[in-house]
Amino acid sequence: MKQLAILGSPIDAALSPVLHRAAYTTMGSPWDSWNYRAIDCRPDQLAHFLGELDDTWAGLSLTMPLKRVAVPLLDEVSQLVRATGTANTVVVRDGRLIGENTDVHGMMQALREAGVSNAQSMTVLGAGATAATALAAARALNCGRVTTVVRAPDRCGQLAQAASQLGISLDVRPWSQAAEHLTADVVVSAVPPQAADTLAAAWTKSPGVFLDVVYRPWPSVLATAAERAGRRVLSGLPMLVHQAAQQLRLQTGRADIPLEAMRHAALAGRGDAAEPPKPT
Repeated sequence: MKQLAILGSPIDAALSPVLHRAAYTTMGSPWDSWNYRAIDCRPDQLAHFLGELDDTWAGLSLTMPLKRVAVPLLDEVSQLVRATGTANTVVVRDGRLIGENTDVHGMMQALREAGVSNAQSMTVLGAGATAATALAAARALNCGRVTTVVRAPDRCGQLAQAASQLGISLDVRPWSQAAEHLTADVVVSAVPPQAADTLAAAWTKSPGVFLDVVYRPWPSVLATAAERAGRRVLSGLPMLVHQAAQQLRLQTGRADIPLEAMRHAALAGRGDAAEPPKPT
């Protein structure tokens, strides 16, 4: 039996165990014996935890606040991790810890399912690890300039470094100017639940896509307002499912991952079967 876990703090609301377990069950032997659980782990505890891993471990998922902290602790990281400065996936292989950022894959698949294949403009709310993922998505969408709206513009050093690594021109704007930048082709809210609710009244009528990485509670206040303003709205659930599926490919070595089983498990785990709101 292999061990896997999602690490973060707080971790009690994480849906990843539901997704991974559903996939293992559907895939059958030997994966149906794999054990995936949630473990509360603070940044100051991560180095010790990683140092204690043995060959019974197949991999880890990382969430807040560990995605940046983990990078220098890993034995090997992908080019995407180096560029974004964030890792949400660890594969344990031959005693080595290999880091990857599957959030970019998840975000891009969610946007492609919404019909987004390119964008001339993107606005990102926030400056954390998920904002760096959004910059990588912008590059994949051939969008070379991104506006980020933040509460503390002087604390965007890591995001600016990621933008430089990715070849993205980054325009940093204070939270007070958010309303001026919500008409971009793609708007991504990369902040925690309720953190952007105050911007709900700032939406004006415009086309485009709004991706809120929040998936519970859903719909968010901001998503509801964006829909009313004419945006096509996506929750973070499709992104979560696709990034988890990519983790499974890396950690199990299987290409054929039961995506539908994971999607249904995610909907059930969220507490309802509601799809993201669609424009009327």
